[in-house]
Amino acid sequence: MSGCGGRGGGGGGSGSSDDAEDEGGGGPAGSGSLRPVPAAASPAGRIRCGLRGASLMARRRPELLCGAVALGCALLLALRFTCSRAKDVTIPAKPPVSFFSSRSSVLDLFQGQLDYAEHVRRDSEVVLLFFYAPWCGQSITARAEIEQAASQLSDQVLFVAINCWWNQGKCRKQKHFFYFPVIYLYHRSFGPIEYKGPMSAVYIEKFVRRVMKPLLYIPSQSELLDFLSNYEPGVLGYFEFSGSPQPPGYLTFFTSALHSLKKDYLGTVRFGVITNKHLAKLVSLVHSGSVYLHRHFNTSLVFPREVINFTAENIHKWALENRETFLRWLWPHGGKSLLLNNELKKGPALFLFIPFNPLAKSHPLIDEITEVALEYNNCHGDQVVERLLQHLRRVDAPVVKSLAPEPAAQLPDAPLRAASPCCNTVVLPQWHSISRTHNVCELCVNQTAVGIRPSVVSVPQCSFLEMAAALDSFYLKEQAYHVASDSMECSNFLSSYSPFSYYTACCRTMNRGIAFSSLEKECAVSTAGSVPHIEENRHLFPDVDTSSPEFTGLSCRTNKTLNLYLLDSNLFWLYAERLGAPSTTRVKEFAAIVDVKEESHYILDPKQALRKLTLESFIQNFSVLYSPLKRHLIGSDSAQFPSQHLITEVTTDTFWEIVLQKQDVLLLYYAQWCGFCPSLNHVFIQLARLLPLDTFTVARIDVSQNDLPWEFMVDRLPTVLFFPCNRKDLSVKYPEDLPITLPNLLRFILHHSDPASVPQNLANPPTKECLQSEAVLQQGHISHLEREIQKLRAEISTLQRAQVQVEARLSSARRDEHRLLRQQQTLEQQHRLLQLHSEQLQALYEQKTRELEQVAHKLQELADASENLLTENAWLKVLLATMERKLEGKVGAENLTPREEAPSDHPEPSGAPQLPGSAPPPANVSSLLVSEKRRENKTD
Repeated sequence: MSGCGGRGGGGGGSGSSDDAEDEGGGGPAGSGSLRPVPAAASPAGRIRCGLRGASLMARRRPELLCGAVALGCALLLALRFTCSRAKDVTIPAKPPVSFFSSRSSVLDLFQGQLDYAEHVRRDSEVVLLFFYAPWCGQSITARAEIEQAASQLSDQVLFVAINCWWNQGKCRKQKHFFYFPVIYLYHRSFGPIEYKGPMSAVYIEKFVRRVMKPLLYIPSQSELLDFLSNYEPGVLGYFEFSGSPQPPGYLTFFTSALHSLKKDYLGTVRFGVITNKHLAKLVSLVHSGSVYLHRHFNTSLVFPREVINFTAENIHKWALENRETFLRWLWPHGGKSLLLNNELKKGPALFLFIPFNPLAKSHPLIDEITEVALEYNNCHGDQVVERLLQHLRRVDAPVVKSLAPEPAAQLPDAPLRAASPCCNTVVLPQWHSISRTHNVCELCVNQTAVGIRPSVVSVPQCSFLEMAAALDSFYLKEQAYHVASDSMECSNFLSSYSPFSYYTACCRTMNRGIAFSSLEKECAVSTAGSVPHIEENRHLFPDVDTSSPEFTGLSCRTNKTLNLYLLDSNLFWLYAERLGAPSTTRVKEFAAIVDVKEESHYILDPKQALRKLTLESFIQNFSVLYSPLKRHLIGSDSAQFPSQHLITEVTTDTFWEIVLQKQDVLLLYYAQWCGFCPSLNHVFIQLARLLPLDTFTVARIDVSQNDLPWEFMVDRLPTVLFFPCNRKDLSVKYPEDLPITLPNLLRFILHHSDPASVPQNLANPPTKECLQSEAVLQQGHISHLEREIQKLRAEISTLQRAQVQVEARLSSARRDEHRLLRQQQTLEQQHRLLQLHSEQLQALYEQKTRELEQVAHKLQELADASENLLTENAWLKVLLATMERKLEGKVGAENLTPREEAPSDHPEPSGAPQLPGSAPPPANVSSLLVSEKRRENKTD
């Protein structure tokens, strides 16, 4: 076995009998160790030799084979267990804990026991189910509101909270909510009624009370008037309880009230019950089981039982489709919604922000707003509405015989309209023949040849067709009026379409220029009317009577009818602040009119209290032809910008003072989102340094944060406007196709600040003194620019000298740089050589290390071989000693043969003598001695 890595040496047959058989030889014992095995020379032989060695090792030490098999099985089992568990390794969810405190009146089923909730719901009359998720922020916020509502209603309503997020609970498995929290209410077996209102305790409590008592009992005429005068639509049912404890149809009517709450969570439709037949007659109800829908301005309705089946669904649907709302609550939910957009599309809207407590028994401010809304929409002077208004004003009135609507009063005849003609302001185009002397006319429609002046017009009642015909006739007449420019001339002319219709036109000239003193060097504005402002058009005709019409029925006499909306300022004051309300106020009351079509909104002065008179005045000022209301402009705070700065920052509040009342102003329109605007800052800073600060202002305005009047807005950013001194109405826009550079801006300013470039007004030509003053002013600008140019030239020469010095230093630095660069290259080359040498030494070191390892391995093999030789040498010495003693014994025996006559006292030992202290000879040595003895006997 020495050829397969064994260490068997000469000296014959030291292995066992199995070794001798594996060698395949039966010769002498020592011959097997001296003959090489040729099978080990090929790979197949090495493999067979390795297998025989392994089998031999297994036969020698079977415990190693058993251990190897056991270890392999353990590894396979561990690998299989790990792979099978890898897909299912998840952290188990923590067990849920109670969401509400133990002292709360709310039953908290924090493990999602929906079956238990259904069980307790069947045993209670009114139940509120609060489905929550413990991680939901809205659920955590609503928890305190639910507890507060439960503390007030726990003796009448069962409040149950269910954790619908625990994955092992039945609620999570059976309910699939897309949002949290969810509130369901059940009234006996009816439900669920989902609550979607504000998550406030007072609103939740109010809604629960409405579910508890969906019908309002009306026992007297005063309460009937309270019910009918409310701004919310009302449905009345008449049932006689004298004949039976539950009249026919009462349960259906009761269920219809619950259906209304289920479909409309705001509860805008109220349901009431009348049991007194005298009260029922006031609303035209005679038969028991009749249902009445009250409407203020349209005809009230009685449910048609002959046409529609008397079911709860049909009653609710009928009331919802035919209801009349003139004052609505809005409840924005705070997220992305089209609620406000859809309402604003209907027309101008009046938003009233008031603090509202739904649990209060009376709301005086809402009563006043309801009174204003009733008067505003009472176009025909309805007696029922007047009686309800008297009740709201708490005015004593005789007992009403009937509250049923009466036929509408007959409208006055058409000829009466001549007393109140329609007037309209006409701005003449430039091509009109009279535009040289008159540029504004007041055109009125009348049916008499006498005509009427606009100053006596009080109630404009316009007809679009008549006014269009009047405009056509006026433009076709081509009449010219030769009057002074500061007077008004009126003239009557016949219609081009009807020989019996006359029109009156009163024309006057309005100066387009600004009345400045030509000798003044500083710009100053004396009156507000001098500045071009469209919103100031009410000052054009001071003689025209713009007194507001009667407020009652105003919505039908104007084309700017308002829709009225209520919002709770306790919840939605943020919307009021965005509309212009002060952020810090003691009383959160605010009113604003928003007109999307005109892209404007108006606010009621926050200093005025929100009362009936102020609201009426606010609505009247909005509705008149020449509205005195000014568009509310939202702007940023001017206090955050420093006053001393090269470029003046303009805001909405400071626009008039900086741009329209100061010297020449160059205004830059920009926004924070405009990426190109910041690149112009350095150009305007250089321009501000060149121009004198006492006669010229460079300013900018952020139009994304500051509103301006429409005539001063622009349609693209950035935009540059130039407002020349004393001619603010002749502002000029910087050309869009011209690059915004410093030379171009200077040319633009010099060109448009020159009086010669200004278009002449034929009506008011400039005077010689004005032209001289403008020329002197321009000469001053030119002198200042020349001085600045001289300074710049001196600075340029200084910079040129400094440039020469810097260039000399740069050349020296470049030479040093080249020298250092060459040194760097030399050092890099040396570094590469050293690195190469280091790599060679490393390779040599690794080679010597491998050689030393090989030498050490060979020395170890020699040491092992020498040890084996020493052992075999010792055995050979023992064998030689034994042979020598044997030979000596044989010689002695031969010498003693003749003297064998007497027997020996000590018989000869059968075996070979043993050396003292030595081990017995091995079996192979004994066999050799025996064979040698036989050979000697044969020889003898």
